[in-house]
Amino acid sequence: MARPGSEHPTQLELEILKVLWDESPLRVREVRARLETQAQRPLAHSSVITMLNIMFDKGFLDREKVGKSFHFSPRVRKEEVAGGIMNDLLSRLFDGSPSAMMLNLLETSNVDATEMTELRKLITRKAREQEK
Repeated sequence: MARPGSEHPTQLELEILKVLWDESPLRVREVRARLETQAQRPLAHSSVITMLNIMFDKGFLDREKVGKSFHFSPRVRKEEVAGGIMNDLLSRLFDGSPSAMMLNLLETSNVDATEMTELRKLITRKAREQEK
């Protein structure tokens, strides 16, 4: 039996979205070239076409026929995808506790002093916004 589909992009779908968030619209061969450069692994042209069409069917991409080729662009924003994945992770792994999730991130990552200062500023700003 096949595994049920996820509402979130797979790893390869995320790689494709990152390419298209950086620059779009792109043709299949342009997406493939950027993926091969970033992933440093060969990808079959037909595999990239298949993935782009699957992502179009899932609603992640738009496509437009220009001449003999399709041009692809993201239909979803990076913030929208990131928010969905983060909310899913927060719910499934941290029982909805943002503080538990942040604590885990701080304890398992190398957060340098500059990043820690930036995080404090962001938390302070968010707290002020909620007080209003």
